[in-house]
Amino acid sequence: MTSAAPSLIAVPTDLLGGLSPDQFMRRHWQRKPLLIRQALGGQVPQLERAQLFAMASDAAVESRLIVQHNKAWSLRHGPFKRSALPPLKQAGWTLLVQGLDLHLPAAHELLRRFRFVPDARLDDVMVSWASDGGGVGPHVDSYDVFLLQVSGQRRWRIGRQRDQSLMPDMPLKILSHFEPQEEHLLGPGDMLYLPPHWAHDGVAMGGDCMTVSVGFRSPQRGGLAAELLQRMAEASEDETLYRDPSQAATATPGAMPAGLQAFAQDALQRLVADSHSLACALGEVMTEPKPRVWFDEPQEGWRPGRVTLDRRTRMMYDTRHVFINGESFRAGGADARLMRDLADRRELSEQQIRRASADAQAMLQDWFEAGWLQLAHD
Repeated sequence: MTSAAPSLIAVPTDLLGGLSPDQFMRRHWQRKPLLIRQALGGQVPQLERAQLFAMASDAAVESRLIVQHNKAWSLRHGPFKRSALPPLKQAGWTLLVQGLDLHLPAAHELLRRFRFVPDARLDDVMVSWASDGGGVGPHVDSYDVFLLQVSGQRRWRIGRQRDQSLMPDMPLKILSHFEPQEEHLLGPGDMLYLPPHWAHDGVAMGGDCMTVSVGFRSPQRGGLAAELLQRMAEASEDETLYRDPSQAATATPGAMPAGLQAFAQDALQRLVADSHSLACALGEVMTEPKPRVWFDEPQEGWRPGRVTLDRRTRMMYDTRHVFINGESFRAGGADARLMRDLADRRELSEQQIRRASADAQAMLQDWFEAGWLQLAHD
């Protein structure tokens, strides 16, 4: 009798330096850095400099240009014509292009390799091209990041930074008194993982240096609460009006009525006590596409066949709902299992489609027509 195949999260991988995803999450995630040599086993994503510069000229792509001169930095936001970028031989400049996974299949596939972390925490892939000495200065991020060297070399200095004071009058949040504790030189295929709040400074060595950053989402409590309350309030059907039949005449009209304060507190408590509404709001917020994302209409008609989620689609679920691109749906039974499989694997086989209920097939067709998923052509 043979044992069942081990779960992929228990299998050691070069991506994590020989650790399994399970080991990495227990030992390093949000705890301590990890240096990984040849993380992709030589399969480094191919990205040409000209291709990157062309993307930076597109208004639909978020890009930034950072130039260092002595101890001063300047920051400009794209799009940039090629003629607006400094000469390649000029030292100390960096071009950052955000959301690479939304535009390039290879970047999307790279991001998928990190799905041992929940999709709700995955953010995007950013690429940094730098001339000799280029960088963005020593800084601290509030989120986890994997830094993969694609071409050239970059020297990383990292450390636990106690002094969080910043250089004044700078367009970037650059630490005033950076105190590195480790130094690593990364070449193509090498990767460095950093937990939140680890100070780091990456400097291109020799120019033509390209580094890919896999970043993660860390919702800020107050901001998340504001988004959730707004969505829940918009979905609420409670139209109860404030009434005060016992209000007496007042000589202090500027004072806030105690009854109105109690009414407001009760309104908020009723809103957040609705667990169904809260679950829907959270799923919708976490799957909301980024502002510059739009979906293309299909160039063919719907037919039952293997489907894959568009790389721009965000899809998640909980025990009662399915969430996709900022919308929520109640799901149960076989339909729920089908949609959860789609969210986890980002594809469904033709057999699964044909066995699906009429309601599930109709929903998949709607998503196809919206450009959220595509028919696969094997």
